[in-house]
This record gives sequence, structure tokens and C-alpha cells, in this order.
Amino acid sequence: MAKKSDAQDPPRALDCSASTIRISVKQTVKLQDLSGIPSLILLPSERKLFGGLKMYLVESKGGAIACMLLALFFLGTWPAILTLLERRGRLPQHTYLDYTITNLLAAVIIAFTFGEIGKSTIEKPNFLNQLSQDNWPSVLFAMAGGIVLSLGNLATQYAWAFVGLSVTEVITASITVVIGTTLNYFLDDKINKAEILFPGVGCFLIAVCLGSAVHASNAADNEAKLSGFSNDYEDGTEIKDAPVSKTTYPNREDLENGIGVNEKAKFGTAHFLMELEQKRAIKVLGKGTFVGLAITFFAGICFSLFSPAFNLATNDQWHTLKHGVPHLSVYTAFFYFSISCFVIAIILNICFLYNPVLNLPKSSFKAYLSDWNGRGWALLAGLLCGFGNGLQFMGGQAAGYAAADAVQALPLVSTFWGILLFGEYRRSSRRTYIFLISMLLMFIMAVAILMASSGHRK
Repeated sequence: MAKKSDAQDPPRALDCSASTIRISVKQTVKLQDLSGIPSLILLPSERKLFGGLKMYLVESKGGAIACMLLALFFLGTWPAILTLLERRGRLPQHTYLDYTITNLLAAVIIAFTFGEIGKSTIEKPNFLNQLSQDNWPSVLFAMAGGIVLSLGNLATQYAWAFVGLSVTEVITASITVVIGTTLNYFLDDKINKAEILFPGVGCFLIAVCLGSAVHASNAADNEAKLSGFSNDYEDGTEIKDAPVSKTTYPNREDLENGIGVNEKAKFGTAHFLMELEQKRAIKVLGKGTFVGLAITFFAGICFSLFSPAFNLATNDQWHTLKHGVPHLSVYTAFFYFSISCFVIAIILNICFLYNPVLNLPKSSFKAYLSDWNGRGWALLAGLLCGFGNGLQFMGGQAAGYAAADAVQALPLVSTFWGILLFGEYRRSSRRTYIFLISMLLMFIMAVAILMASSGHRK
């Protein structure tokens, strides 16, 4: 009787009856083939394994939706952090320079971790291997996407002051979906279900109108609150000694001794608006609504173009690459995307230090380096945005970039932070609340419809 080979014996070091591990692609891999591979690699990438592990890619619909939901939280939170810093008086040029450094750092981390996992192949080369390949047409598409995203982000930090966090995010996200999602649908060879996708686009288009109505109604409410105060506030000029807080005296002894307690102005009151105007870096009272809306619509158009550009970079629908040159991986494309985003942000913000816009005070690079007030928050915002964009692109590569644009429902998150942290729409009129609730409901419908339209890239 022939003796069984040692290779057929179950491993004695492991207390298990099965000698195989089941992967989500319904493929079994011998346990000894996976020896030495960290457990982190065994995420649900659903990439086939042929004699070794290839680059980690999200390819399942469930994994794509998980990426989109996480990206939704990240991309809806970082604008709130930058808005908080501006309201505390930090110059937006200083904040954005800090933000853009960690935004690039996030792309580098993603490229050297997920982009370098596993064995590089001719079909799916790793990140470092792709840097030396002749893929410049795709690289240029990725860098073009980074440029328009940087311009859009730069514009929104000024729009937040004029229009408010919630409404700015609603309008820009809606424009992004209406234009960008339509372009991505055709670039992705219609892998998303049109009968579901375009009703979702319609919901975002309605939300643009509702968002504009919220802004107009809220602006009228604020004007009514300030109507009883000095005309200087109506003209947008600053009053240095205006009463912005209320002093109370707990008891008679404190009143006699002149010991009072300074109470903060309540959210939504005229005193709160006056106090905010004195603290914040960008002065907005008395300014027309057209300036803020013009900046917002410009940002929305920029945002609508970056996702289609990234789509072209990773999938080469226009066949610009030479025969045999592999497509850019999502990680390599994101790296080039973030490089151009970083360069354009550095150039423009250094120019704005010495030549500020919207009557902001002049600054200098030396003043920026010494400004540590809120720097940690700005750096955190950059990381959140960077990882949020990376997760969006990872989900889009699997389920289609049109469905991945569902993360543009980030105003749901931003509105939550805006109301919780900044007291937006407190003590507003019933009309403003009706518009606000209608806008949020439309966004909830839109994100659900867009996610339901997601297909699966072949």
C-alpha cells in the first residue's frame, strides 16, 4: 500500500478540521499557500488568486456601497471643520494650505498600502511599477480632475461664509450629480440602471431649487433680525463696540459689587449674528446674495468634472493608451490626481496670502508658518477629504462612477454639523424650515435612488 505524502496531511499546528479557507469568490485556496500573508489582506476584495495575491481591489457591489457610505461621512465632515475655523477668525488661506498637505498625504498612504499589496502582474501592475510606464494620457486626465477639484474646494471655502455650509453643499453636490453623473453614465457604458439613475438625478436637480429657496428665505430672516440695529450693520461695516453679549448678575450682592456673568449670545439671534460677524475672517453682513451664489455655482461646475476625468484616467474609454499598456489603477490615478490638486492649491493660496480676495486682510508665508491656531483641525480636515475621495473612487471602480456620485449627498452630513455646531437656521421662519425639510427629504430620496442604480463593472 502506497504511503500518503506529507503534503496531504492536515497542518498539525492549527486546531481546525478543514485545510482550506473559503474566499468570497467561491474559490478555495490551500492554507499553506497563504502562509506569511497578513490577515489584513483577507478583506472581501473578491480578486482571484493565481499562485499569489494580486492588488487589493474592491469589486463587489456590497464593498462598493460600504466605501461610498464611509466616504459620505468623511466628505460631509471636513467642510464643517474648515467652516468652524473660518468662524473663529482663522484666515482661509492659512487653513487651506494646511488642509492640502494632509490631503496629499492621504493619497500617498493609499498608494503605498493598497496600491502595493500583493504581486505585481503585467495586467495589474502595482503602484510603483506604473510610475515608469508610458501611461501619460491617463495621467493627464487624472491631473485634470485634481485641478478642477482643487478649484472647487478653494471656491467653496468662501461660499460657506456667504451662503452657509448646508446650502453651499446642497447646491454644489446637486450640480455635481446632474452634470457629472450624466457624463459618468455614458463613460461607464451604461452599467447603471437608467430607469433608476435618472430619477435620482432629477431629485438632485429639484434640491438645487430648494437649496436656493432655503438660502433666500434664511437671508430674509437674518435681515429682519438685524433691522432694528444700526444701519452700519445693514451696510456691512463693522462696529467695534457693539453689544454682542449680555451681562447678568446672579444676586443683589454681585450687582452691587459689579460682578457679572457674561452670557453667550444664543444661536439665531441678532446678537449672535453680530458676534459672529466680528469674529469671523470673511465679513458677509450687508453683502448681496449674488456673490455667494456665483461662487457656489462655479464650485459646483468644477466638482461635476473631476469624477468623469478620473473615470477616463482609470478606464481609458477614449482609447488614448498605446496597445498593451495597462490602465491606471485607481490608486495610481488617485496619486497623480492629488499631486495636481496639491500644486494648484499651493500656488493659488500663496498668491492669495499677498493678494487676498473679498476684502480679506493681507498675510505672508511667514505669518502662515507661525499661525498654529486651529492647525490640527485643518490637518485633520485634509485627511478626511483625502481618504473620502479615495474611498469614493474605489467604490466607483467597482459599481460605476455614476452610482459612486451618491456620496455627493454629503449635505446630509454637513447639514447635521451645521445645525449642531453652528446653529444654522435657529429661530428662522416657518417658511425656511419647510424649504429646509423638503431639501433634506429630497436628498435622502436621491442618495437611495443613486445607490439602487449601481451596477457591476465587468
